Amino acid sequence: MTTIMQKRHLLQAGLATASALSAIAALAALPLAAQAAVSAEEAAKLKTTLTPMGAEKAGNKEGTIPPWEGGLTKAPAGYKNGDPRPDPFPNDKPVLTINAKNMDQHAAKLSDGVKALMKKYPDFRIEVYPTRRTAAAPQYVYDNTFRNATRAKLVDNGQGIEGAFGGIPFPIPKDGYEAILNHRLAWKGVNWTTPLRVWVMTADGKRSMASGGTQTFRNVYYDPDVKPESFDGYYTLGKFAVSEPGSKAGEAILAHDGLNASAPRGLWQYLVGQRRVRKAPSVGYDTPDAVTSGIGLFDEAFNLFGPIDKHELKLVGKKEMYIPYNNNRAASAKVADLVTPKTLNPGLVRWELHRVWEVEATLAAGKRHVAAKRKYYIDEDSWQIILFDGWDAKGELWRTNFTLTLTAPDIPAVIGNLFWGGYDLQTGAYYLNMATNELPVQVKVLPTLPRSFFSPEELANESTR
Repeated sequence: MTTIMQKRHLLQAGLATASALSAIAALAALPLAAQAAVSAEEAAKLKTTLTPMGAEKAGNKEGTIPPWEGGLTKAPAGYKNGDPRPDPFPNDKPVLTINAKNMDQHAAKLSDGVKALMKKYPDFRIEVYPTRRTAAAPQYVYDNTFRNATRAKLVDNGQGIEGAFGGIPFPIPKDGYEAILNHRLAWKGVNWTTPLRVWVMTADGKRSMASGGTQTFRNVYYDPDVKPESFDGYYTLGKFAVSEPGSKAGEAILAHDGLNASAPRGLWQYLVGQRRVRKAPSVGYDTPDAVTSGIGLFDEAFNLFGPIDKHELKLVGKKEMYIPYNNNRAASAKVADLVTPKTLNPGLVRWELHRVWEVEATLAAGKRHVAAKRKYYIDEDSWQIILFDGWDAKGELWRTNFTLTLTAPDIPAVIGNLFWGGYDLQTGAYYLNMATNELPVQVKVLPTLPRSFFSPEELANESTR
């Protein structure tokens, strides 16, 4: 069956005869063929030149990216579950500072959004620290990733997966859909909860708390007690219960995300004024996110939230880039010190040089979305989107988003769905979501949560107590 890329090449070749156009139209109506898994010979690289997750095991030739040697897997002495995790490298010093004056010298390793921030705010800078490849996972995740390499395949026109469980589905990706779905299924632990606050900074320098509450996840896909044959296809169950400010207290959002069309997405919302749980189909795509006072979009949450069918995805390739990494120090900073006018405090955010996969998302024919194009940068070690930029319909760079990865050796994991946020380059506002700064608990690992905890019925019960 003709692939999407082949269709694209046919169009670009200018086959303009009526018969050719009719054939192309007919092919375009067909579903995407199931993407073949890699060969056993190629998968064997996961035990030699590649890490168990598919990253290049070796460092770069300049020595500025070290080899991966297993990541960080030992919790600090005296650590207790839920404690804020200390900076694992407190004695590291910046090796490079990049700002508007010297960014041209480093442009190839900077995202468009970072360069735009430097141009917009001359005081903005990034402080680059020695690269620490801390990403790690349990052995069973590595074992499952190896199995997935030769059995996982794309379905549902690239929107879903079959044949994957308990590990990265496509550790040796062949296209943008595989790379993005790797992010969806990145390892971040199994069951955990965290209190959080969402901080908003307006263009005129006023900081406020947009929302606060508790986020709880159950990553069923990675549960070692769940067998592939009994897995129902819902890989993540998530609940956000709002407790502050008073005007929002009691609100809640519940999400069930599935691997493919056989496990359709479920979204529910409880609004205090309505006093009932209702399905929430609008919690997705480019709907302004009320949790961030509308500065962010719902599909920017966690750097990617919900369906990806509005855009076509192209795997541009791998490159070296300066990205935020190992930001435990920022996670422990006082809010007033971190969330400062114009941008996050540059002196508290740690940047490192890492290899990333670049995926370009362009608006699909016949689809509508306020972001006509995006560029995602996915860390090769953890398979998480660390930075992404968005352009509006006029082709102007509009948004730049980030996550300040938290290093959690006790899990072990590098967690990218905390301390994420985004800048609106046109209005000057920005936000920081899922921040635990100044809260007594950070990410607390939980025993297996019952499925009923994530049911709409339980959401209704909790909200009426």
